[in-house]
Amino acid sequence: MTQYLVAIHLPDDYDPSVAEDEATRRDITALNEEMKAAGIRVFVGGLEPASRARSLRLKPDGKVHVTDGPFTEAKEHVGGFWVLEAASLDEALEWGRKAAIACRAPVEVRPFR
Repeated sequence: MTQYLVAIHLPDDYDPSVAEDEATRRDITALNEEMKAAGIRVFVGGLEPASRARSLRLKPDGKVHVTDGPFTEAKEHVGGFWVLEAASLDEALEWGRKAAIACRAPVEVRPFR
């Protein structure tokens, strides 16, 4: 079976205490329970806001430069994710559809190499 990243994209100013009502939290919890029951969930995690990220870049002189903030300038960043083990991309996409509904946010599904 292949492992897939199911990533939730959230706006930079996302505040779960404001944006996630009880129904959203309930739906996300139910989805997590469904994934566990199906035996496909490998790992799940939520991330701090992109403003708390640090980016590391290799410079031509071989040194690594660390800067505050995300690697890319964007209005949305990955806010959380699941690693799933699914039999096919279609199965992973079905879980991604459920994640988009539960989280009320855009979702990216990508297989691991």
